[in-house]
Amino acid sequence: MEVKVEHLEGVKFSVAARGHVIVNDQPVEDGGTDEGMTPPEMLLGSLASCAAYYAAYYLKARKLATSGTRVIVTAEKLTNPSRIDHFKIEVIAPVALTPEQVEGIDRAVHRCIVHNTLLTPPTITTAVRGQDVAEMQSVPVAGSPA
Repeated sequence: MEVKVEHLEGVKFSVAARGHVIVNDQPVEDGGTDEGMTPPEMLLGSLASCAAYYAAYYLKARKLATSGTRVIVTAEKLTNPSRIDHFKIEVIAPVALTPEQVEGIDRAVHRCIVHNTLLTPPTITTAVRGQDVAEMQSVPVAGSPA
């Protein structure tokens, strides 16, 4: 899996994966133009969409309606260190559910890869490098002939 992020302007970035591109930005009060979600909102969106996928999968497997399945994820910003915590996932099914189905959806949501990643701290490494002279010369500058 790979995602590439490129600075656009100010505090706005493009986020690209497999030919899909979304914009990441900050609210106006934080120096942005509010043209996209913030990184923490994208994290919540990733968790919510993963949970929604598994909830809908469970419903579909039982021949229950899936259209209109909704998931709301909330969390709190904390400090020392700066992070997001106290995640809450709320799944709203488009049909009435039995207690067994509620438990089944809950088990299904716990299979979400994003959910499990957050529960099991991943290994993260960082590599920082500058462009070398050859790379810089091959990158066209805006307004110059390619």
